[in-house]
Amino acid sequence: MRILIVSRAFLPGLGGIETTTDALARAFQRRGHTVTVVTETPAEGADDLPYRVLRRPGAAALLAAVRDCEVCLHNNISLRALWPLTIHRRRLVVAHQTGLRRPGGRLSPVDRVKRLVLRFARSIAISRAVAADLPVEAAIVPNPYRDDIFRRTNDGERPIELAFVGRLVSDKGASLLLDALGRLSGRGLAPRLVVVGRGPEEPALRRQAEALGLLDRVELAGPRRGGALAALLNQCRILVVPSLWAEPFGIVALEGIACGSVVVGSAGGGLPEAIGPCGVTFPNGDAAALAERLAELLLDPARLAPLRAAAPAHLARHTADAVAAAYLAEMSR
Repeated sequence: MRILIVSRAFLPGLGGIETTTDALARAFQRRGHTVTVVTETPAEGADDLPYRVLRRPGAAALLAAVRDCEVCLHNNISLRALWPLTIHRRRLVVAHQTGLRRPGGRLSPVDRVKRLVLRFARSIAISRAVAADLPVEAAIVPNPYRDDIFRRTNDGERPIELAFVGRLVSDKGASLLLDALGRLSGRGLAPRLVVVGRGPEEPALRRQAEALGLLDRVELAGPRRGGALAALLNQCRILVVPSLWAEPFGIVALEGIACGSVVVGSAGGGLPEAIGPCGVTFPNGDAAALAERLAELLLDPARLAPLRAAAPAHLARHTADAVAAAYLAEMSR
């Protein structure tokens, strides 16, 4: 099958859509399909990927790419890339990485047009939380993680008690985690935290850590990806995903679980579906509840073992090949 994947966000960017697009493209290619990715994300130099990438194509190149495909898969629907389907009719599949509405629940004119287009496509939602917001029926297929990179390689000591991985923006909740860490100090607990990521909140987080007296055990480690991130997660006992907003899913939770970390994450949206039986949740934005969940695990490390033991069965549904097979089944229907 000739598959065209449209993903406005793509490598070398960091994020769930970028990771998902790459994992699916590789898995489709391994299964013998021909894959082309169309994206608006620029890159320095030539792409070293096992499939074709068209970056910021002009109208003629985009039209030719749609003409040459059998299935057009939009990883989040892009109206700018839809027009060639009015000339070359192809199967349209839309993978919904998030809901189609503005923050606060408002529907913009663009959201309304996208919702109308979905009547002519097959929809896939990455979680039950996302599917519940769509105006059409959607198959629920969770996001994959790079199981060839993120795997458990350390069965020994894990010197990093806590880790945070994500963009340093307010919605991701790193500030909330520092607040919870300060509360743990009042209980005589002083775990080490490594913060992996970069973003506009970094200076404010450094000031917050200093104000709370946490600079000696909070490391702002900058961004990590691929094997370097997997190596760090293999040194971590608990991965904290304290998002303030309702995450549609949460690939970082899968990466942590695959590397042997137990996940503590916020309970809104689709993040609990990504965590599954391999961690615990707390109400979004509740620093006291987050501190309580962390204290329970830090004070009683025996609680970690059954959560780690649940990982293989949970991860089986999230491997790139398993998710690709589910996508191909939807494409063929």
